[in-house]
Amino acid sequence: MKHINIPIFVPHAGCPHDCVFCNQKKITGKSSFDICSVKSDIETALATIDPSICETEIAFFGGSFTGIERKDMLSLLEIADKFVNEGKIRSVRCSTRPDYIDKDILDILKEHHVKTIEIGVQSTCDKVLSLSNRGHTAADIERACRLIIENGFSLVGQMMVGLPGSSLEKELSTARAICSYGASGARIYPTVVFKDTMLYELTLNNKYSPLTVNEAVKRCAQILDVFISSKVDILRVGLCENDALHNNDGIYSGAFHPSLGEMCFSEYFYLKTLKALSELELQSGMLVTVYVNSSSLSKAIGHKKMNVTRLTSLYPECKFGYRARPDLRQYELIVKAEKSL
Repeated sequence: MKHINIPIFVPHAGCPHDCVFCNQKKITGKSSFDICSVKSDIETALATIDPSICETEIAFFGGSFTGIERKDMLSLLEIADKFVNEGKIRSVRCSTRPDYIDKDILDILKEHHVKTIEIGVQSTCDKVLSLSNRGHTAADIERACRLIIENGFSLVGQMMVGLPGSSLEKELSTARAICSYGASGARIYPTVVFKDTMLYELTLNNKYSPLTVNEAVKRCAQILDVFISSKVDILRVGLCENDALHNNDGIYSGAFHPSLGEMCFSEYFYLKTLKALSELELQSGMLVTVYVNSSSLSKAIGHKKMNVTRLTSLYPECKFGYRARPDLRQYELIVKAEKSL
């Protein structure tokens, strides 16, 4: 069955914090929220989904869901309850901050068919959290994540790459921590500088240097390896496209590209291919075949066939080809070399 989320964005609701990177209106593409339209929005989305081949969730995204006014949170959950009770929706998921999780909140969520909780981890380094004005510590993250798992929910960890004071080593540590907390899924968001944020002011004053797209791709590829090695599902890399991102008052700089996720996975497969090649005794005139699952074929070949170009440049005496093998797992890769005929 194909999994589909019906996203309901609650932009910046319930969050009194001003994280340096945050402009929820641009990130979600929503400048306002009308609770009265939620029921019809869900019904409209359901009309486009085939229930015989899809498992559908309602997903409350975009803000700190468990921090909004309690009556509003309950109203939204009760709307979702109706669709679950009618068998039209399988379950509910929500995203929130680690400091807005406690046992009482979890009991409420459990009563209203919430199965998955996504936590905005961002970083497990206290210095990075402080410089990002997150308003909580790494200890708060671990407490919330472990409490979620202990109470029977699925956990998804959302992390950011390129925050102030961060580094590849700190980001790899964050990814490993998310895995150790018991997360089943992860989202990776390279930092984008939006106008009307503190990060924008820091950038203008040369107090923050955003990552380039290429720098973010190289970092994310190594972070992907941590999650994939731990069998944590990668739900997303990079921001979702929306029109607001491209307005004049939208993105100022940073690691944003409409194909960023594809580029990061391409780099991941490139690094895996290089490692596999280092273990082979390549000779001039060899045909090298890279086998991957069919779902990963385009990623392994690389964005705009970049990996083929790079490998050919590194090994000009060899010829490279890619083949799909349905027996391989999604991120598995096998490299074989033989004399060309």
